Amino acid sequence: MPKITPEDLKRIRETMTRTMNLREGDARARVTVHMGTCGISAGARKIMSALMRLVEESGADDVVLTTSGCAGLCSREPMMTVELRGEAPVKYVDLDATATEMIFREHVLSGVVVEPHALAVGSERVG
Repeated sequence: MPKITPEDLKRIRETMTRTMNLREGDARARVTVHMGTCGISAGARKIMSALMRLVEESGADDVVLTTSGCAGLCSREPMMTVELRGEAPVKYVDLDATATEMIFREHVLSGVVVEPHALAVGSERVG
């Protein structure tokens, strides 16, 4: 097993600091990937990996990536919900790598809902 170098530790610290700041900070956008067993079997892990790569590549430090369990629409998995500050959440369904990148670039970064993949606007939460 290779030894960890001081440079490795610095890179890990920077990554974790950035991650904690996103989780605890006042983010502009929150993207939730639904990762119940149905979502995972439909490819939700690939969607999350793609989003993590896109956030890193874009340098967006105001986007929080999170997960949730099943959203109750197993036949429409993989799914994600995009919430921009001050706007209603949008639930996206039937995702693949192309749709995920389009949603990230157009909705998360630019604020434009990607209608062909949007199932609903609003929240099922009450109160």
